[in-house]
Amino acid sequence: MTSSSATLSSSSFSSTSALSSSKFRFKFPSFSRTSSLSSRAKPFTASSSTTTHNISGEIRHCSLSMRRGLAFTATLPFLLPLHEFVDSVAAKAVESGSGQSEYLRIKEEIIKVVTKGKAAGVLRLVFHDAGTYEMDENSGGMNGSIVYELERPENVGLKKSLKVLEKAKKEIEAIQSVSWADMIAVGGAEAVSICGGPKIPVTLDRLDSGEPDPEGKMPEESLDASGLKQCFRRKGFSTQELVALSGAHTLGSKGFGSPVAFDNSYFKILLEKPWNSSAGMTSMIGLPSDRAIVEDDECLRWITKYADDQNMFFEDFKNAYMKLVNCGAKLKSM
Repeated sequence: MTSSSATLSSSSFSSTSALSSSKFRFKFPSFSRTSSLSSRAKPFTASSSTTTHNISGEIRHCSLSMRRGLAFTATLPFLLPLHEFVDSVAAKAVESGSGQSEYLRIKEEIIKVVTKGKAAGVLRLVFHDAGTYEMDENSGGMNGSIVYELERPENVGLKKSLKVLEKAKKEIEAIQSVSWADMIAVGGAEAVSICGGPKIPVTLDRLDSGEPDPEGKMPEESLDASGLKQCFRRKGFSTQELVALSGAHTLGSKGFGSPVAFDNSYFKILLEKPWNSSAGMTSMIGLPSDRAIVEDDECLRWITKYADDQNMFFEDFKNAYMKLVNCGAKLKSM
């Protein structure tokens, strides 16, 4: 995959050996490999302002928080209908007061450094950080641990995207503290918006992990549709959410329309199955996981809906993204 790709994958979510020199991929499933790395890796240290917090002993869960208000438990996204869960998040994300000013300051600095050409890499960070989440094991998730995982081959190229956000983080931390987990969550949302996608409200107050997440938790790009659906269920996501999140592949250079436009081209092109053509480079379009989901009846139903209705895709992607960036989050004390 080329260096500007925004594909979702488990290689984006797995672990492995030493840093590869190949260009990075953004995908949500990805390929897995056996690793020769130690269980603890060196953190990303782009500047002296970068900090992490030791948060051992706290409970990992999909949760939401603002400085004032309720901290939701891990089960909330799964007990409430998705639209109710998202409405709760959105209401807190637009809370007035100091929390809102902090959120706006983060957005302002991110917009200064994230261009359309850099958006795919920044969005890729979200899936690589959050995609390690395992609901039953209560491990992984949106916790900034990606800063310790840059030597994993599936994360090749992510250091450049972290450096982009680090510039904004340095400016923000001259005024207020901000975690990598919050920076990445807001950064991915702004990357989508910059490229014409939906505006996604994001809550703050995530803490950063002090160590890497377990390896081998990312969905493998070689999985068939059944395997992908099982993998996503372990992370608390439905087939609909799997398909909606896969729509992030519309960004980047994997052949799904303009590499800098967030739209529903991904789904339209999936239905055409261009890789079956003998013409030119069409066989290079998409990943094995993309080709797998379009052959699955349940996935195909959502692919067809999103190809026909971009507004529906935008709404469902927004909802799934908001859920994703709260999975595994540890929150500051209220």
